[in-house]
Amino acid sequence: MIDHRNDTSADRDHSSNNKHIDHETTLLSQEQSFGGLGGTEHLSKAENVPNQPATTRRELWSYYLYYNGDNGVGPGSYTQTLFQWALNGAGWQPDTNPRKACTDNSPCVVPWAGGTRSVSSVVLIANGLSFTFMTVTFVWLGSAADYGSFGRWLLLVLTVICWAMQYSMMSVRHPSQWPTAMGLYVISYVAYGATLVFYAAVFPRLARHMPHVRKAREDLKEGKLSQQEYDAVESLERNHISNVSTAHSNIGYLAVLVLNLSVLLPLRDNSFSNNLALCLTNSYWVILGIWWFIFQQKRPGPRVPEGSSYATIGFKQIWLALRKVRALPQTFLYFVAYFLLADGLNTTGTLVSIIQNDFVAFSFLQVTYLGITQAACSIASTFGFWYIQNYFQIRTKRMFLITNFFTVLIPFWGMLGLWTKRIGYHHRWEFYLYNVIFGLFQAPYYAYAQTMISELMPPGYDNMFFALFGITNRASSIIGPNVVQAIINDTRNNWMGFPFLFAICAAAMVAIMFVDVEKGREDGRRFMEEHAVASASSAGGGGRVGTGTTVKGPVIISTEEGEGSGVSRGG
Repeated sequence: MIDHRNDTSADRDHSSNNKHIDHETTLLSQEQSFGGLGGTEHLSKAENVPNQPATTRRELWSYYLYYNGDNGVGPGSYTQTLFQWALNGAGWQPDTNPRKACTDNSPCVVPWAGGTRSVSSVVLIANGLSFTFMTVTFVWLGSAADYGSFGRWLLLVLTVICWAMQYSMMSVRHPSQWPTAMGLYVISYVAYGATLVFYAAVFPRLARHMPHVRKAREDLKEGKLSQQEYDAVESLERNHISNVSTAHSNIGYLAVLVLNLSVLLPLRDNSFSNNLALCLTNSYWVILGIWWFIFQQKRPGPRVPEGSSYATIGFKQIWLALRKVRALPQTFLYFVAYFLLADGLNTTGTLVSIIQNDFVAFSFLQVTYLGITQAACSIASTFGFWYIQNYFQIRTKRMFLITNFFTVLIPFWGMLGLWTKRIGYHHRWEFYLYNVIFGLFQAPYYAYAQTMISELMPPGYDNMFFALFGITNRASSIIGPNVVQAIINDTRNNWMGFPFLFAICAAAMVAIMFVDVEKGREDGRRFMEEHAVASASSAGGGGRVGTGTTVKGPVIISTEEGEGSGVSRGG
């Protein structure tokens, strides 16, 4: 299944040079006093366009090619299928003595913690662990990626780890290796999910530095464009890059599946054919993904503030961002809604995959056919949605809500399978229908989800807000798999998980309807301006400072009443 993406952000404040310090300035001082957001230097450097190179065609295409390779076939589809195959082969039908081997339609359990646990439950536990580790990664390292060149090196390291784990998965040849398969699956899935987040965090910056967007920004400064007109230009470019990169992910998804037929068809009777297909899939990513690390231009962020390090800055910033996100109510509402939506969609995808893998008897060839169906629909829908949006100038939120409707429909269809065998993921045609619906509406869903947060976050904190976005995505998915696995393990019925998933997806869609993107965008600009004014004022100047004014070094403001002018300067 084609996987998801996501995440990042920050805040701002207001201060005057007299003795009164309002609540916003107090938060700023607390933030900066322990090296939090790094002061206005962070914002000004991130937005100081002349000091950053313009996005080139070669750089943009290497960005697209990375995602073409990082398409999710390996860690998101083949690896889970191989892991579930090993579990099913090592398991037995419950309440049988002597033990009977599992069949495609029978319940199946494996030894677990001195007892037994259903195979579906173990797969969901593995996913829950993966999302837990992803969350820790995003909290720990997410904000650090905004500083220096740490972000580009972090993506490289995570990519190499995922490549290594995918090649290692080829060693799984026997069902008794299911614990090894589980460990390799979790590590590779964590690394894969993290690459999606830190890759996605790059696209707003690429959009801001596109030549025509830079020209529009100059026109805005000269009064030739209004703020609303400029917002429309940048928003469309963000949507363009997001949609094209998503399309490339789906093109890669289709290409690598078709390529794998060259192995799976002639070697269909060879038990090692699945492992060879996984090797081919990973090699495809290596060949296409390496160019991004060669052609990506250097756009370093500010230095890590004094008193902090790359290992600690993430925790500090995420904590402060969570505290101060109240100043961005529309962003906060979107985070809450996306928390529910991501939980529902991610867990629904895993549950349908479990049922699908059982139905096709863990055949990589059948999984490939289904994946080709999904990929072809995904490519058409991503370009189609972008064309429709661009032609009719439809806002991002409206397009996102259209995809949300089908996000709700997928678990609803599965829920119907509790009461009838005619529909509800009981027949082969339904799995093809599922992959068609998923391809047509969930591929654009991922593009619009990340574009929504890019429009609601303050500029200059791309990695931090995309890390928050990734935390929202992955932390929510700690809950869903654990709730659903408990339901399935207790009832021994995979379909019992769908009512819970339908409920949270429906609640999320309703919440997103109330998100006001225009107000959120204005809140973000005001937040940034007030933060700049507070920092500049605290640095010793009493007057207002316009947006973009640079204040060197992290500013530390006294938090005590009556000492509004007490300032020390790091660096």
